[in-house]
Amino acid sequence: MSQPTSAETTGRYLVLLENNATAAGVRELDRVAGIQVATTADTVAEQIAGSDGVIFHELGIAVVDASPDQVPGLNRAVDEPGPVLAVEAERVVHAITSTSTDSDVAAVDESVFTWGLQAVGANLSTATGRGIRVAVLDTGFTVAHADFAGRTVTTSSFITGETVDDAHGHGTHCIGTSCGPRRPASGPGYGVAYEAEIYAGKVLSNAGSGSDGGILAGIEWAIANGCAVVSMSLGATVRPGTPYSPIFEQAAARALAKGTLIVAASGNDSRRPGSVAPTGHPANCPSIMAVGAVDVSRAIAFFSCGTVDTIGAVDVVAPGVDVYSSWNAAPGTKRLQGTSMATPHVAGVAALMAEKYGARGFELWARLAQTARRLPLPSTDVGAGLVQAP
Repeated sequence: MSQPTSAETTGRYLVLLENNATAAGVRELDRVAGIQVATTADTVAEQIAGSDGVIFHELGIAVVDASPDQVPGLNRAVDEPGPVLAVEAERVVHAITSTSTDSDVAAVDESVFTWGLQAVGANLSTATGRGIRVAVLDTGFTVAHADFAGRTVTTSSFITGETVDDAHGHGTHCIGTSCGPRRPASGPGYGVAYEAEIYAGKVLSNAGSGSDGGILAGIEWAIANGCAVVSMSLGATVRPGTPYSPIFEQAAARALAKGTLIVAASGNDSRRPGSVAPTGHPANCPSIMAVGAVDVSRAIAFFSCGTVDTIGAVDVVAPGVDVYSSWNAAPGTKRLQGTSMATPHVAGVAALMAEKYGARGFELWARLAQTARRLPLPSTDVGAGLVQAP
């Protein structure tokens, strides 16, 4: 069994199944461990709630409750011929910590557009994101926000006992950057893909925490709804040398094959120049586009996690300091910094590319990397460079 290192766990387990083996997985989990699971392919929410777990049909991954005497059966199933490929403990995940900042962008004219939109060239692009579905999996969304009146917003909460409404603020800020307005009632335009269809999935609580299972549920929902891009400004800290999750890697690879690109924040644990921390979970998976942060001078942000070994390469960077976007409380906007703020810039640019070129999945990844602006910085910090709108 793969055990997460330097991470909190929930007591539940993730189970990776062979692709397209949902029915066989249901039978095998019952046979080896007496675990009764439901599946999202044919089960209503009430039946899922009454089971020992659920198989996310689009991903081929189960999240299960297992007592200590059932765990050995799960481990044996990995070593035996059959549909169970891997088992690992479920992690607790958090919103990638972001902090408020006082504006340090006086050298940039933000009277019309934020410096972030200008840095990625979104203000010059003819693409708008129209017809493209973008899922932001985070703390939810302030559905009554005035800047989003008239927009198509589909919501779902994967946090038990909480509606999608965002009492935290983090999710609303990320949605604003990826898909917010260009002409808000006041202040500069701050949304990259300002005509995209927003899918707001609440996978983190109002306190800013959640679990692997909630993220997988959100990814499943995004794929089922035909989202071209999934933006995740969340994760768990890892120590250098920690293997990436093979289960999340397969989830991302299967999502790519279905035409859904997942982008995720690399993390804010560095304290440059003295300390560079490794890219966190799940951004460290090879099939998830890991996003670092740069400031207005195009320098790597002091907090941005990097590539410190052979695991968890940073793929691209985007604006992540002094980022102005929507907020859940008055006055309705706020400046924050973090790789959380960089990630939705990438998601928005991906949506613009998806609209302009009809690109999905692997092609969308390739276009983002190939057209990124090279920076005079190590690729271990910035990957292919600063993403650019088409």
